Amino acid sequence: MNPPAILLCGHGSRDVEAVSEFEALAGHISRHLPERKVMHGFLEFARPTIGERLDDLRAGGATDILAVPGMLFAAGHAKNDIPSVLNDYAAKYDGFSIRYGRELAVDLKLLTAARERIAAAEVEAGDSISRAETMLVVVGRGTNDPDANSNVSKVARMLWEGMGFGWTETCYSGVTQPLVADALERVVRLGFRRIIVFPYFLFTGILVKRIYSAADALVEAHPDIEVIKAGYLNDHPLVIDAFLERLEEIPNGENLMNCQLCKYREQIIGYEKDQGAAQVGHHHHVEGIGTDADHGHGHHHDHD
Repeated sequence: MNPPAILLCGHGSRDVEAVSEFEALAGHISRHLPERKVMHGFLEFARPTIGERLDDLRAGGATDILAVPGMLFAAGHAKNDIPSVLNDYAAKYDGFSIRYGRELAVDLKLLTAARERIAAAEVEAGDSISRAETMLVVVGRGTNDPDANSNVSKVARMLWEGMGFGWTETCYSGVTQPLVADALERVVRLGFRRIIVFPYFLFTGILVKRIYSAADALVEAHPDIEVIKAGYLNDHPLVIDAFLERLEEIPNGENLMNCQLCKYREQIIGYEKDQGAAQVGHHHHVEGIGTDADHGHGHHHDHD
């Protein structure tokens, strides 16, 4: 009996570099699991789509799929959009099983990887300014799910306390507040000699590049403050290990997302109307429409 095939479900991006990095992730996992069929698909913009990859796996004889979201936190994409695609597909074919894993979440492996990315940026900048004189700014994706947003704050807090920075600020690239530019303008007033801007993202993309552009703009406006751009997580070995761990959880029945503060399960303050909302996808209009390389121009769409 063949072992279950693996499908990595990515958000997708208009940015070709971001798509390439996600493809590289699939390659890393495939090399760690040479006996398994490993494929990847995207929710929006990029191809192959998740549905196209499921077609490929089924055509190749696979009947049992372990699918994991290639995402840090469980917001609408991981909770609704990807499961909607997977459930609709599995319902069409008798004897075809798709078991879905959980997001990476707040994880010690990822915190360690984040620490190493930040420390590497410090080494490159030099040790003339101490951590006590340094402000750490952690930038999350930003969603309309307060539980996912709060996880970014927890990551920032643990990095701040664990690494001994003078202070930390959490902000987001979109959807929720505070946004990056607003947060950076505020933290400047606190008087720290150095500011480290750390995008807590898995991969590059339009949003990460905007974050770095905001850091560059801060340098121009305040040349007396040293601003360091730390690298995002990308293919850090501990990130790969975390994905492998999520895959191991599925057959063991340990792949449960934390639903304690999920706005679809509980009446979260300010989101009471979302409790019990139907699990449906919202990305059909951008599924597989291509990247900027395909069209030669950007798309006006809120998602990366």
